[in-house]
Amino acid sequence: MEYLRTVDFDTLLGTDARVSQALLDARTGATSCAVSCVKTPPGEGSPAGLHTHQVDQLFYVLQGTMTVEIEGTVQRAGPGTLVVFPAGVPHRNWNEGPEATVHISVVAPVPDGTLPFATPVATT
Repeated sequence: MEYLRTVDFDTLLGTDARVSQALLDARTGATSCAVSCVKTPPGEGSPAGLHTHQVDQLFYVLQGTMTVEIEGTVQRAGPGTLVVFPAGVPHRNWNEGPEATVHISVVAPVPDGTLPFATPVATT
């Protein structure tokens, strides 16, 4: 087990693309949660659009301002904000700002790798 995990910010920030860097997951010994660092460029967001998960998901915003929609309410989350997406609650996130957002994502429990991580929610 690797007890110290480091975000490779050079790689994370060195591209204009959306990047997710796994720090802890089922492949690396996770038994109770999974953790990753995600960069979202301006104009991009949740690949699944409005969706739910079978697990709880937390985002801790490190950089930029993330816009989130949770149960139909839109809010903005800047650096130092913890965003809570409970299991089964429809949500999405995107970046309306001029700079990339960077956040730590924690999901618990570890997602079942045999099931889709996100379930899209139909919008009216």
